[in-house]
Amino acid sequence: MDSGTHLVMGVALGGLALVDPVVAENNLTFVAVMAGTVIGSQVPDVDTVLKLRNNAIYIRHHRGITHSIPAVLLWPIAITAVLSIIFQDANVLHLWLWTFLAVFLHVFVDIFNAYGTQALRPFSKKWVALGVINTFDPIIFGLHCIGILLWAFWFDPVITFTVMYTIIFVYYIIRFILQAAVKKAVHDAIPDEDYVIVAPTMRFFNWRVAAKSKTHYYVGRAYGKKINIYDKFEIHPLPKTPIVNKAIEDSNLAAFISFSPLYRWEISELECGLTEVRLIDLRYRSNDRYPFVAVAHVDDDLNVVNSYTGWIYSEDKLQRKLQIGSSN
Repeated sequence: MDSGTHLVMGVALGGLALVDPVVAENNLTFVAVMAGTVIGSQVPDVDTVLKLRNNAIYIRHHRGITHSIPAVLLWPIAITAVLSIIFQDANVLHLWLWTFLAVFLHVFVDIFNAYGTQALRPFSKKWVALGVINTFDPIIFGLHCIGILLWAFWFDPVITFTVMYTIIFVYYIIRFILQAAVKKAVHDAIPDEDYVIVAPTMRFFNWRVAAKSKTHYYVGRAYGKKINIYDKFEIHPLPKTPIVNKAIEDSNLAAFISFSPLYRWEISELECGLTEVRLIDLRYRSNDRYPFVAVAHVDDDLNVVNSYTGWIYSEDKLQRKLQIGSSN
Protein backbone atom coordinates (compact mmCIF):
# COMPACT_ATOMS: atom_id res chain seq x y z
CA MET A 1 0.00 0.00 0.00
CA ASP A 2 1.02 3.63 -0.29
CA SER A 3 2.48 5.61 2.61
CA GLY A 4 -0.75 7.54 3.24
CA THR A 5 -2.76 4.35 3.66
CA HIS A 6 -0.14 2.85 5.95
CA LEU A 7 -0.26 6.03 8.03
CA VAL A 8 -4.03 5.97 8.57
CA MET A 9 -3.80 2.24 9.28
CA GLY A 10 -1.31 2.99 12.04
CA VAL A 11 -3.60 5.62 13.58
CA ALA A 12 -6.63 3.30 13.35
CA LEU A 13 -4.70 0.45 14.94
CA GLY A 14 -3.68 2.78 17.75
CA GLY A 15 -7.36 3.54 18.33
CA LEU A 16 -8.27 -0.14 18.21
CA ALA A 17 -5.58 -0.77 20.85
CA LEU A 18 -7.96 0.76 23.38
CA VAL A 19 -9.68 -2.63 23.41
CA ASP A 20 -6.66 -3.68 25.50
CA PRO A 21 -7.38 -2.77 29.17
CA VAL A 22 -3.70 -2.14 29.88
CA VAL A 23 -3.59 0.45 27.09
CA ALA A 24 -7.01 1.95 27.87
CA GLU A 25 -6.27 2.44 31.57
CA ASN A 26 -2.80 3.97 31.24
CA ASN A 27 -2.60 7.20 29.29
CA LEU A 28 1.20 7.04 28.91
CA THR A 29 1.01 3.48 27.58
CA PHE A 30 -1.68 4.58 25.11
CA VAL A 31 0.51 7.44 23.82
CA ALA A 32 3.46 5.07 23.49
CA VAL A 33 1.32 2.48 21.70
CA MET A 34 -0.05 5.11 19.30
CA ALA A 35 3.52 6.15 18.50
CA GLY A 36 4.47 2.48 18.07
CA THR A 37 1.60 1.67 15.70
CA VAL A 38 2.19 4.76 13.58
CA ILE A 39 5.95 4.17 13.34
CA GLY A 40 5.49 0.42 12.91
CA SER A 41 3.03 0.97 10.07
CA GLN A 42 5.68 2.98 8.19
CA VAL A 43 9.05 1.49 9.06
CA PRO A 44 9.16 -1.45 6.59
CA ASP A 45 9.15 1.11 3.76
CA VAL A 46 12.38 2.68 5.00
CA ASP A 47 13.99 1.03 1.96
CA THR A 48 12.34 3.73 -0.18
CA VAL A 49 15.55 5.71 0.43
CA LEU A 50 17.17 3.35 -2.09
CA LYS A 51 15.60 5.54 -4.78
CA LEU A 52 18.24 8.11 -3.89
CA ARG A 53 20.88 5.72 -5.23
CA ASN A 54 19.25 4.48 -8.42
CA ASN A 55 16.15 2.76 -9.75
CA ALA A 56 17.91 -0.55 -10.33
CA ILE A 57 18.81 -0.97 -6.66
CA TYR A 58 15.35 0.23 -5.62
CA ILE A 59 13.56 -2.24 -7.92
CA ARG A 60 15.68 -5.16 -6.74
CA HIS A 61 15.37 -4.45 -3.02
CA HIS A 62 12.17 -2.47 -2.29
CA ARG A 63 9.84 -4.62 -0.18
CA GLY A 64 12.63 -7.16 0.11
CA ILE A 65 14.63 -7.66 3.29
CA THR A 66 12.72 -4.91 5.15
CA HIS A 67 9.51 -6.92 4.65
CA SER A 68 11.05 -10.30 5.48
CA ILE A 69 10.26 -12.59 8.41
CA PRO A 70 13.37 -11.48 10.39
CA ALA A 71 12.47 -7.84 9.77
CA VAL A 72 8.90 -8.34 10.99
CA LEU A 73 10.37 -9.75 14.21
CA LEU A 74 13.16 -7.21 14.65
CA TRP A 75 11.39 -3.93 13.73
CA PRO A 76 8.99 -4.10 16.73
CA ILE A 77 11.84 -4.86 19.12
CA ALA A 78 13.85 -1.89 17.87
CA ILE A 79 10.87 0.50 17.95
CA THR A 80 9.81 -0.71 21.40
CA ALA A 81 13.35 -0.29 22.74
CA VAL A 82 13.48 3.34 21.62
CA LEU A 83 9.96 4.22 22.74
CA SER A 84 10.43 2.56 26.13
CA ILE A 85 13.29 4.98 26.77
CA ILE A 86 11.09 7.95 25.85
CA PHE A 87 8.00 6.63 27.69
CA GLN A 88 9.69 4.96 30.66
CA ASP A 89 6.50 4.17 32.58
CA ALA A 90 4.68 2.61 29.63
CA ASN A 91 3.94 -1.10 29.66
CA VAL A 92 6.70 -2.55 27.49
CA LEU A 93 5.00 -5.86 26.70
CA HIS A 94 1.80 -4.28 25.41
CA LEU A 95 3.78 -1.62 23.55
CA TRP A 96 5.67 -4.40 21.79
CA LEU A 97 2.51 -6.41 21.04
CA TRP A 98 0.70 -3.55 19.29
CA THR A 99 3.84 -2.37 17.50
CA PHE A 100 4.40 -5.91 16.25
CA LEU A 101 0.82 -6.02 14.97
CA ALA A 102 1.37 -2.73 13.09
CA VAL A 103 4.55 -4.03 11.40
CA PHE A 104 2.94 -7.38 10.60
CA LEU A 105 -0.15 -5.73 9.06
CA HIS A 106 2.03 -3.48 6.91
CA VAL A 107 3.77 -6.46 5.36
CA PHE A 108 0.58 -8.53 5.22
CA VAL A 109 -1.50 -5.97 3.31
CA ASP A 110 1.36 -5.34 0.86
CA ILE A 111 1.04 -8.97 -0.23
CA PHE A 112 -2.35 -8.16 -1.74
CA ASN A 113 -0.90 -5.57 -4.17
CA ALA A 114 0.33 -6.40 -7.67
CA TYR A 115 3.88 -5.37 -6.66
CA GLY A 116 3.97 -7.77 -3.72
CA THR A 117 6.76 -8.41 -1.21
CA GLN A 118 9.48 -10.92 -0.44
CA ALA A 119 7.67 -11.70 2.79
CA LEU A 120 8.92 -15.30 2.91
CA ARG A 121 12.60 -14.41 3.13
CA PRO A 122 14.94 -15.98 4.23
CA PHE A 123 13.14 -19.20 3.24
CA SER A 124 12.33 -17.95 -0.26
CA LYS A 125 13.13 -14.88 -2.34
CA LYS A 126 9.96 -15.38 -4.37
CA TRP A 127 7.79 -12.28 -4.71
CA VAL A 128 4.40 -12.87 -3.12
CA ALA A 129 1.84 -10.73 -4.95
CA LEU A 130 -1.86 -11.59 -4.92
CA GLY A 131 -2.84 -8.56 -7.01
CA VAL A 132 -6.34 -7.87 -5.71
CA ILE A 133 -5.83 -4.42 -4.15
CA ASN A 134 -4.31 -1.40 -5.90
CA THR A 135 -1.29 0.21 -4.22
CA PHE A 136 -3.62 3.10 -3.41
CA ASP A 137 -7.17 1.93 -2.89
CA PRO A 138 -9.54 4.88 -2.37
CA ILE A 139 -12.14 2.73 -0.60
CA ILE A 140 -9.70 1.39 1.99
CA PHE A 141 -8.11 4.81 2.49
CA GLY A 142 -11.52 6.49 2.69
CA LEU A 143 -12.87 4.03 5.25
CA HIS A 144 -9.86 4.66 7.47
CA CYS A 145 -10.30 8.43 7.17
CA ILE A 146 -14.00 8.14 8.06
CA GLY A 147 -13.16 5.96 11.06
CA ILE A 148 -10.54 8.42 12.32
CA LEU A 149 -12.94 11.33 11.79
CA LEU A 150 -15.68 9.55 13.77
CA TRP A 151 -13.19 8.92 16.56
CA ALA A 152 -12.34 12.63 16.56
CA PHE A 153 -16.07 13.32 17.11
CA TRP A 154 -16.10 11.09 20.19
CA PHE A 155 -17.34 7.85 18.65
CA ASP A 156 -16.04 4.78 20.47
CA PRO A 157 -12.79 3.88 18.64
CA VAL A 158 -12.99 0.17 19.46
CA ILE A 159 -16.49 -0.20 17.99
CA THR A 160 -15.72 2.16 15.10
CA PHE A 161 -12.53 0.43 13.96
CA THR A 162 -13.92 -3.06 14.58
CA VAL A 163 -16.81 -2.29 12.24
CA MET A 164 -14.42 -0.66 9.77
CA TYR A 165 -12.08 -3.67 9.61
CA THR A 166 -15.04 -6.03 9.28
CA ILE A 167 -16.17 -4.05 6.24
CA ILE A 168 -12.63 -4.10 4.82
CA PHE A 169 -12.39 -7.86 5.36
CA VAL A 170 -15.59 -8.35 3.32
CA TYR A 171 -14.22 -5.95 0.71
CA TYR A 172 -11.10 -8.10 0.30
CA ILE A 173 -13.26 -11.19 -0.24
CA ILE A 174 -15.25 -9.35 -2.92
CA ARG A 175 -12.01 -8.33 -4.64
CA PHE A 176 -10.86 -11.96 -4.79
CA ILE A 177 -14.19 -12.97 -6.30
CA LEU A 178 -13.96 -10.22 -8.92
CA GLN A 179 -10.38 -11.13 -9.80
CA ALA A 180 -11.30 -14.78 -10.26
CA ALA A 181 -14.17 -13.79 -12.54
CA VAL A 182 -11.85 -11.62 -14.65
CA LYS A 183 -9.28 -14.42 -14.94
CA LYS A 184 -12.01 -16.78 -16.18
CA ALA A 185 -13.18 -14.17 -18.68
CA VAL A 186 -9.60 -13.77 -19.96
CA HIS A 187 -9.30 -17.52 -20.42
CA ASP A 188 -12.61 -17.57 -22.30
CA ALA A 189 -11.41 -14.72 -24.53
CA ILE A 190 -7.96 -16.26 -25.06
CA PRO A 191 -8.50 -20.05 -24.96
CA ASP A 192 -4.79 -20.88 -25.40
CA GLU A 193 -3.73 -18.55 -22.58
CA ASP A 194 -1.27 -20.25 -20.24
CA TYR A 195 -0.28 -17.31 -18.01
CA VAL A 196 -2.26 -14.23 -17.02
CA ILE A 197 -1.73 -11.26 -14.77
CA VAL A 198 -4.87 -9.46 -13.62
CA ALA A 199 -3.89 -6.31 -11.75
CA PRO A 200 -6.20 -3.88 -9.95
CA THR A 201 -6.61 -0.20 -10.69
CA MET A 202 -8.06 2.62 -8.59
CA ARG A 203 -11.46 1.95 -10.19
CA PHE A 204 -13.45 -0.83 -8.57
CA PHE A 205 -14.45 -2.76 -11.71
CA ASN A 206 -11.42 -1.90 -13.87
CA TRP A 207 -8.47 -4.31 -14.07
CA ARG A 208 -5.28 -4.38 -16.11
CA VAL A 209 -4.80 -7.57 -18.08
CA ALA A 210 -1.56 -9.01 -19.45
CA ALA A 211 -1.58 -12.57 -20.73
CA LYS A 212 0.69 -14.98 -22.52
CA SER A 213 0.07 -17.95 -24.78
CA LYS A 214 2.68 -20.14 -26.42
CA THR A 215 2.86 -17.76 -29.38
CA HIS A 216 1.65 -14.31 -28.32
CA TYR A 217 1.46 -11.70 -25.57
CA TYR A 218 -1.91 -9.99 -25.02
CA VAL A 219 -2.49 -6.67 -23.28
CA GLY A 220 -5.86 -5.23 -22.40
CA ARG A 221 -8.32 -4.06 -19.80
CA ALA A 222 -11.26 -5.68 -18.08
CA TYR A 223 -14.41 -3.97 -16.93
CA GLY A 224 -16.29 -6.54 -14.90
CA LYS A 225 -16.30 -9.63 -17.10
CA LYS A 226 -15.87 -7.67 -20.32
CA ILE A 227 -12.35 -8.05 -21.75
CA ASN A 228 -10.89 -5.59 -24.24
CA ILE A 229 -7.60 -6.68 -25.83
CA TYR A 230 -5.71 -3.62 -27.07
CA ASP A 231 -2.40 -5.10 -28.19
CA LYS A 232 -1.20 -8.49 -29.38
CA PHE A 233 2.51 -9.20 -29.82
CA GLU A 234 4.07 -12.29 -31.31
CA ILE A 235 6.56 -13.86 -28.92
CA HIS A 236 10.18 -13.93 -30.06
CA PRO A 237 12.98 -15.11 -27.75
CA LEU A 238 15.52 -12.47 -26.86
CA PRO A 239 18.45 -12.96 -29.26
CA LYS A 240 21.59 -14.42 -27.72
CA THR A 241 24.12 -12.10 -29.33
CA PRO A 242 27.22 -10.58 -27.69
CA ILE A 243 25.57 -7.15 -27.63
CA VAL A 244 22.35 -8.42 -26.06
CA ASN A 245 24.25 -10.56 -23.57
CA LYS A 246 26.27 -7.54 -22.53
CA ALA A 247 23.17 -5.37 -22.26
CA ILE A 248 21.28 -7.73 -19.97
CA GLU A 249 24.30 -7.95 -17.67
CA ASP A 250 23.87 -4.23 -17.00
CA SER A 251 22.42 -3.52 -13.56
CA ASN A 252 19.42 -1.63 -14.93
CA LEU A 253 18.33 -4.36 -17.33
CA ALA A 254 19.12 -7.11 -14.84
CA ALA A 255 16.92 -5.39 -12.25
CA PHE A 256 14.12 -5.02 -14.81
CA ILE A 257 14.26 -8.72 -15.75
CA SER A 258 14.18 -9.76 -12.10
CA PHE A 259 11.06 -7.64 -11.58
CA SER A 260 9.03 -8.05 -14.75
CA PRO A 261 7.37 -11.39 -15.58
CA LEU A 262 5.96 -10.24 -18.94
CA TYR A 263 7.97 -8.06 -21.29
CA ARG A 264 8.82 -7.69 -24.95
CA TRP A 265 12.03 -6.39 -26.50
CA GLU A 266 13.18 -4.06 -29.24
CA ILE A 267 16.69 -3.78 -30.70
CA SER A 268 17.63 -0.90 -32.96
CA GLU A 269 20.73 0.67 -34.49
CA LEU A 270 21.13 4.34 -33.61
CA GLU A 271 22.59 7.01 -35.89
CA CYS A 272 25.46 7.54 -33.45
CA GLY A 273 26.64 3.97 -34.04
CA LEU A 274 25.30 2.52 -30.80
CA THR A 275 22.89 -0.39 -30.49
CA GLU A 276 19.84 0.14 -28.31
CA VAL A 277 18.40 -2.81 -26.41
CA ARG A 278 15.00 -1.96 -24.95
CA LEU A 279 12.85 -4.11 -22.66
CA ILE A 280 9.19 -3.12 -22.28
CA ASP A 281 7.00 -4.24 -19.38
CA LEU A 282 3.56 -5.22 -20.69
CA ARG A 283 1.69 -4.90 -17.40
CA TYR A 284 1.43 -1.11 -17.31
CA ARG A 285 -0.13 0.07 -20.55
CA SER A 286 -1.25 3.71 -20.18
CA ASN A 287 -2.53 6.08 -22.88
CA ASP A 288 -1.33 3.73 -25.65
CA ARG A 289 2.17 3.64 -24.14
CA TYR A 290 4.17 1.22 -22.03
CA PRO A 291 5.93 3.56 -19.59
CA PHE A 292 7.94 1.04 -17.55
CA VAL A 293 11.08 0.21 -19.55
CA ALA A 294 14.74 -0.68 -19.36
CA VAL A 295 17.13 0.61 -22.02
CA ALA A 296 20.84 0.09 -22.64
CA HIS A 297 23.05 1.58 -25.34
CA VAL A 298 25.97 -0.65 -26.30
CA ASP A 299 28.89 0.25 -28.55
CA ASP A 300 30.75 -2.02 -31.00
CA ASP A 301 33.35 -2.83 -28.35
CA LEU A 302 30.61 -4.23 -26.11
CA ASN A 303 30.68 -1.36 -23.66
CA VAL A 304 27.39 -0.23 -22.12
CA VAL A 305 27.62 3.50 -22.77
CA ASN A 306 24.49 4.37 -20.79
CA SER A 307 21.40 2.68 -19.44
CA TYR A 308 18.21 3.39 -17.56
CA THR A 309 15.23 1.63 -16.03
CA GLY A 310 12.08 3.18 -14.65
CA TRP A 311 8.89 4.97 -15.55
CA ILE A 312 9.11 7.14 -18.67
CA TYR A 313 6.06 8.83 -20.20
CA SER A 314 7.80 10.55 -23.12
CA GLU A 315 10.58 9.50 -25.46
CA ASP A 316 12.29 12.89 -25.08
CA LYS A 317 12.59 12.43 -21.33
CA LEU A 318 14.03 8.95 -21.80
CA GLN A 319 16.65 10.18 -24.23
CA ARG A 320 17.64 12.99 -21.86
CA LYS A 321 18.09 10.44 -19.08
CA LEU A 322 20.29 8.34 -21.32
CA GLN A 323 22.31 11.26 -22.67
CA ILE A 324 23.40 12.31 -19.21
CA GLY A 325 24.30 8.71 -18.42
CA SER A 326 21.76 8.52 -15.62
CA SER A 327 21.18 5.23 -13.81
CA ASN A 328 18.42 6.66 -11.61
